[in-house]
Amino acid sequence: MNAKANVTQTVSGASDLAHIVLSFDNNEHARALYGQFDQNLALIEQRLGVDVRSKGNQITIRGEPAATEQARRALDYLYDRLTAGGEEPDTNDVDGALRLAVAADDQLSLPTMNNPAKLAAAQIATRKKTVFARTPNQDAYIRALDRSELVFGVGPAGTGKTYLAVAHAAMLLERGAVERIILSRPAVEAGERLGFLPGDMKEKVDPYLRPLYDALYDMIPAEKVERALTAGVIEVAPLAFMRGRTLANSAVILDEAQNTTTMQMKMFLTRLGENSHMIVTGDPSQIDLPPGAKSGLVEALQVLRGVDGIVTVRFGEADVVRHALVARIVSAYDKQT
Repeated sequence: MNAKANVTQTVSGASDLAHIVLSFDNNEHARALYGQFDQNLALIEQRLGVDVRSKGNQITIRGEPAATEQARRALDYLYDRLTAGGEEPDTNDVDGALRLAVAADDQLSLPTMNNPAKLAAAQIATRKKTVFARTPNQDAYIRALDRSELVFGVGPAGTGKTYLAVAHAAMLLERGAVERIILSRPAVEAGERLGFLPGDMKEKVDPYLRPLYDALYDMIPAEKVERALTAGVIEVAPLAFMRGRTLANSAVILDEAQNTTTMQMKMFLTRLGENSHMIVTGDPSQIDLPPGAKSGLVEALQVLRGVDGIVTVRFGEADVVRHALVARIVSAYDKQT
């Protein structure tokens, strides 16, 4: 174990306060763990209400026992990632580790759960980067992508459902588990009638598919993405272009699925071919269909409930991993519905 914790407990007034000392065996990794000007440690203090002091390769944590143990778990987890060759953690990584540490305690009420000494998070390793789960639902989502051929990722903006789907598809392509990646979105704003827009088909649909491109470039070197697009190994197309095809040996992602009609969703799902993986993402609270039109995503979640081989992972406000203000915005809107 790279980080050794010496734990003592003291009493201050009527409250029991824990005192944990962590010693790290690599000074360079310890400095990276702390962050510039100890910003990572400051975030832990802020989130958990503990006192964290660093001196060389040693950290002292003082505070309420549960919170100090959560801080210890998070720091130990991030340090292990560093020693395994991972990137230096930033505040987003620290935030994710804290979410996982707190969630581990929240599960202690389950009779089958024990207090874990160490955190473990599912991950997706691509050529450019390794993406780690930052919330329990992200962890469940990544594990579902590994074991199921059809996964629905449903929830609000900023929860990572599309980003993780593209990362998983990129990983499958790099490993040779699939021969191509197919990314699709319904172009609702143009009614899927794109002829009036200027340019060729790629130029017409790119504005609707830009979030998928952004995630791709995060996972795969830009020159490889361009070559793969030219060769058809990576295909980005509006949903209407899926009709009549059987998508075999492919990782297929349908994003913004809440804007599909019933027939579009059924059409898409029945394109699944041999040795393919299909991921459907969407947010039922953001439907842009004409009034009276039923969302194909909402209906599919009802119709396919309990069907063997299909996994649905539902994200919520607590899974928003963008700017902290995004989570508060999502919460405010949820209260109005």
